[in-house]
Amino acid sequence: MPPHRRPRAVTITDVARAAGVAPSTVSRAVTRPDRVNAVTREHVLEVANRLGYRPSPVARALGSGRTRTLALVLPDITNPYFAGVIRGAERQAAATGHVLVIGSSEESGRAEWRIVEKLAGSVDGFLVVSSRMSDQRIVQTAGLRPVVLVNRQTPGVTSVSPDQESGTRRIIEHLWSLGHREVLFLAGPPESWLGARRWAGISAAAKRRRMTARRVGPFPPSIEGGYVAGEAAQSDAATAVIAHNDLLAIGVLLRLASRGVRVPDELSVVGFDNIFGSDWCDPPLTTLSDRTDQAGRSAVDLLVSLVEEQPDDGEPPAQIVAPTELVIRGSTGRARVGRLEPA
Repeated sequence: MPPHRRPRAVTITDVARAAGVAPSTVSRAVTRPDRVNAVTREHVLEVANRLGYRPSPVARALGSGRTRTLALVLPDITNPYFAGVIRGAERQAAATGHVLVIGSSEESGRAEWRIVEKLAGSVDGFLVVSSRMSDQRIVQTAGLRPVVLVNRQTPGVTSVSPDQESGTRRIIEHLWSLGHREVLFLAGPPESWLGARRWAGISAAAKRRRMTARRVGPFPPSIEGGYVAGEAAQSDAATAVIAHNDLLAIGVLLRLASRGVRVPDELSVVGFDNIFGSDWCDPPLTTLSDRTDQAGRSAVDLLVSLVEEQPDDGEPPAQIVAPTELVIRGSTGRARVGRLEPA
């Protein structure tokens, strides 16, 4: 029996012959429809559809100057927090006819910039999540391709970021209501814009309540980093610790458990992000949650608009601040007896 042969793909020449036009007309009808008479364009597209012609992405890019590809750059692809951003961005990219490629910089601003340099010629725009680059580099990136930031704000650049001011205020109010008067913030990477906003919000809210807030670190934003941070938490006089993110907080819980420190009876622990598994800790982790899936979708919509509409230079960039929610679980409780100060 002769081997089965795959049917030959329909070519642009086949469509041209069936439609009675030149191949160049077919090419323009597919990639630059504005340059073809409406009647001719509809005729060519009808014939192409009937024959099953599918133009290659390369051909589309050559004709339109666009690749229909977006790049998502983030600091650590292994961090569960970014799973929601990736999921939302991928779904929305597909819904708008785009492909999403992902680059991980491993918490390095230099590596982030190298990714941008390598991809700038092959993507239509960048989604840059929790960027470790300087504002100057981010503006430089926006000069190469349209950019939308997630979890970061830079003047002149479109962004989507969670509301840290009200979120950190809710954390402090929650701890204050439980009798805590001294809190310790376990800082993450010094390049983290979000981390700086978190500390600013915590210190301001604590000052309003006449609480004492201290910061130690930086620590790697990982479970392993939490082991080290747990030692600092145990040796401090604070009755509650607030970690830069959930991974750090989970590491703290593990270290405190290994040292026989009971949470929350002896020390309360709070995280940020509400990652998958934060409710499985022992005890389950109190954490500030933001809508990462929605942030990914919104960022893609904003980026596609920037790519397709080319907004007026005089129009200020959108800076969306998304709501957050304090998820209260078992890792926070009343301040231990003997540590209370007068309200």
